[in-house]
Amino acid sequence: QVQVVESGGGLVQAGESLRLSCTTSGSILTTMAWYRQAPGKQRELVAKITTDGRTDYGGSAKDRFTISRGNAKNTMYLQMNNLKPEDTAVYYCAAWSDRGTYWGPGTQVTVSA
Repeated sequence: QVQVVESGGGLVQAGESLRLSCTTSGSILTTMAWYRQAPGKQRELVAKITTDGRTDYGGSAKDRFTISRGNAKNTMYLQMNNLKPEDTAVYYCAAWSDRGTYWGPGTQVTVSA
């Protein structure tokens, strides 16, 4: 069983930065990703990263967010710069292994104007 926990969310003002962290345990992971879900909207991909470091970003994250993985490959980060009110959402970490997909409970990010 893989356990996934996000941290680093909070309340910030527009233009400020936050760094989210995702820690996992229990299995060998391949791709990891950040998703977000705003109230009344569908969950959307923010960014994903493979074991060998290849990245892919959703349209809303390009140029402002950077995804990375720790050396041990079981941690993942999302550096978010120049945050905007429309970035307000619950941010979820997802991780894939040969046994399935695992999700964390999410961390709230709120950006005030």
